Amino acid sequence: MLLGLVIVIALAVTGVWNPFPGVWDWVDRSEPISEPDVLWQQRVGGTPKSVTIVGDTVVVEQRTRTEVRSLATGAPLWERKADWSAVAGGDRDAVVAVGKLLVKGYELLDPTTGAVRRRDGDAVAVWTYRNMLLDARCVAATDCTLSAWDPRGTRPLWTAFLPGVSSGLFADNPGLLGTRRLTAQRIDEGVAGPESVPPLLGFPVDGRVHVVDTATGRVVQDVEPGRDERLSVVGGRLLKIRAVSVDGSCQYTVSARDPATGQEVWRRSGFNLRTADSAGCAQREDPQGARSVLIGVAPDGREAVLDGYDGRLLLVDAEGEKLLAVDDRYALVRSADKESVIARELGTGRARWTRPAGAKAGAALTPYAAVLTGDKPNRLVAVDPRTGRELVVLRTSANALAVGPNGMVVGEGREIGYVRFGAGAGAPPPAAPPAGSDGGDGSGPGRTGGAPEPEDSCGPKRELCANGNG
Repeated sequence: MLLGLVIVIALAVTGVWNPFPGVWDWVDRSEPISEPDVLWQQRVGGTPKSVTIVGDTVVVEQRTRTEVRSLATGAPLWERKADWSAVAGGDRDAVVAVGKLLVKGYELLDPTTGAVRRRDGDAVAVWTYRNMLLDARCVAATDCTLSAWDPRGTRPLWTAFLPGVSSGLFADNPGLLGTRRLTAQRIDEGVAGPESVPPLLGFPVDGRVHVVDTATGRVVQDVEPGRDERLSVVGGRLLKIRAVSVDGSCQYTVSARDPATGQEVWRRSGFNLRTADSAGCAQREDPQGARSVLIGVAPDGREAVLDGYDGRLLLVDAEGEKLLAVDDRYALVRSADKESVIARELGTGRARWTRPAGAKAGAALTPYAAVLTGDKPNRLVAVDPRTGRELVVLRTSANALAVGPNGMVVGEGREIGYVRFGAGAGAPPPAAPPAGSDGGDGSGPGRTGGAPEPEDSCGPKRELCANGNG
């Protein structure tokens, strides 16, 4: 045996015959990530931090590098050393922004080839959206410029002055004052990919909030919150959320102001947006919600969904029901008996579909599919968010990492795989709305969208025009 091993090593060293790569491939061979099997399965260089489907590619962000693979085959296309990366743009105009922590500047790369499309050496922070990219650069601690770009543009659409940026605003997509999404185990928070830029963004700077109109770059409000207040920018409104301790409990008041005039446009009392903890009602969190809607607890203890623009109640759960996911079209709710998930249309409360689900089911809504998780046995299910029609059902313990128009990427550890929608399930799901649309017919509740068209800078509900008619 020893003589045979010596002969094999000698053959390998001389290049005559080397069996070791094949042996290692056999030892390191991966088990299928799901049943039925995915279209392709690959092992990436490190545990993914985020995964995004971009056109015909899959962008995989890792701790120290970003690699891009073919959506059709999973084959590697290119990779780049980077501490962070983020995708801006849609399928036809996407770019991959990459940079290093604590180092100014970033590069925009073509997702298919990895070629540099634009390079910046001064920006300290970047925000990526489906129809816009924003960056901030500072020549001094109190002298910063915010710039907006088309994802593949070479000249800024507009620039705005900010008196500094928060010390926490660096790298990609640092937190602004908006909403925080509901999350679910085994579904990545960024599973839906980049969204369209909201009509207004709230930048925290030195204890104040600077509200920027993303259509023009104009700073429409510069507000300092009161002692018991938290400010948030949702649905084209500046929200003031007040929480005070009375008789051992927190009492809440939410008011929304028109950013152009500063006038109050709606107010609700007793509505808990879950911004405060029990320690003296200190508000340390953004309100829960998505796009232009807010999630909270009504005075009677039931969960409810509010339109951030006009304060309408879009949905009030029945007693015992639990909100799992929401966007500005639908809400996914776990039934009171914890045996099913119900999709309800916001504004009417009408049930669109119902399907069995366990007490620990999780859910997320994306433009292309509603994703549901299950355990005992483990499942990942994607359905049409409008009809509940099954797009794919996987028996897997993997996580849902990214959803695209025709399928989704799932992953476990360093293994990722792509599964197509619609195999044996009828027609493919509906296409996502174009950037700047609300995902519906334009008349539904809670409309959001991207930057308004150049000829109309009033916002998707004309919320930026003082007289409401442009």
